[in-house]
Amino acid sequence: MVALRELEPLEGAFDDAVTLAIEDEALDAYSTAVSTAAARLIPSVASLRVERRGGGWGGGSGSAVAFTPDGYLVTNAHVVAGAERGTATFVDGDELAFEVVGRDPLSDLAVVRASGTGLIAAPFGDAARLRVGQLVVAIGNPLGFAGTVTAGVVSALGRSLAARDGQASRLVENVIQTDAALNPGNSGGALADVRGRVVGINTAVAGIGLGLAVPVDAATQAIIAALMRDGRVRRAYLGIVGGTRRLSPALAEQTGRSSGLEVVQLLDGSPAAAAGVRAGDLIVSLDGRPIAGVGDLQRTLVGDLVGRPVEVTLERDGNLAQVEIAPTELRT
Repeated sequence: MVALRELEPLEGAFDDAVTLAIEDEALDAYSTAVSTAAARLIPSVASLRVERRGGGWGGGSGSAVAFTPDGYLVTNAHVVAGAERGTATFVDGDELAFEVVGRDPLSDLAVVRASGTGLIAAPFGDAARLRVGQLVVAIGNPLGFAGTVTAGVVSALGRSLAARDGQASRLVENVIQTDAALNPGNSGGALADVRGRVVGINTAVAGIGLGLAVPVDAATQAIIAALMRDGRVRRAYLGIVGGTRRLSPALAEQTGRSSGLEVVQLLDGSPAAAAGVRAGDLIVSLDGRPIAGVGDLQRTLVGDLVGRPVEVTLERDGNLAQVEIAPTELRT
C-alpha cells in the first residue's frame, strides 16, 4: 500500500502540469487569433507619405487601409490635411503614388486613390457588434515602422471625439476606445477583430494605454461612399445648439420616448430660428425620426434633407407642437 504522503507530491505535480497545459492552450489561442488577423490585413495596410501644398514632404505621416482592388484607401482626414497627393508604401515593397479623392474633417475620414490595381482589399466589419473586452488588433505605421501589429481589447464603447472644420464642429460618435498600443503614425491604420475584419480606423492616441478609433459601421461606410462619389460629405444644417433633456412623465407616456434634444441656443439667421424654434423647446422628432439627443440629430441631418421642408415635433410649455423647417447645407 502506498502512503498518502507519497501521493501528495505526485498530485501536486499533476495539477501543475494541467495548469501549464491550460495556460499554453490559452496562449496558443490568443496568438493564433492575433496572427491570423494580422496575416489577413497586413498586405492591405499602407504607410502614407504626403506631399504638402506648395511642395515638400511630410514624411511618415500616417497609415491607410486599402478597401478596393482598384486603388481606393481610407485614412484619417488629419493625415492628409493640406495635401493633394503622396506615396503609399505597402509591406511587400510596392510604392504607389496616390491622390486625395475627398476628406471629411467632421468624421476625421478621408479617401485616397493609389495608382495601382490588384490591391488586396481589407474586409469591413461592423463596429455596432463590438463588445467591451473583445480582442482587437491594430495594424499601422507607428513611428515609421511599417506593418506593425499590436493587440489589446476594446476598453470602452460609445466615446465621443470632437471634430472641427472651419467654423463647423461636430462630435464623432461611438468612438472605439482600445488599450492596443498606438503611436504617432498609427493614424489611418486598421483596428480589426480577430477574423481580420476592419471595425475601426485608428485616429488618436489619447494617453498611455488609451487609443481611439473611428468606428466602421453603416454610417462610416456611407461617408466613405460619399467621398468616393462626390469628394465631400453633404450635411443639413439647422443652426441649433442643444443637449439631452428628459421628457415629462406625461409626454414620455404619450410619445413613447424618455428624452429629447433641448434647444439651448439658436444661431443667428439659422433655418431653425427662421422657422420659429425657440430656446427652451425640446425636439422629440425630425422628419419622422426620433431625436433623443445630439447624436440622433447629427445622424438625421443628412444631405438629402437640404432644401426641402422637414417637420419637427417639439415640446413647448408642456404641449407638443409641429414646426416646419427647411434645412440649408452646412458650410465649413
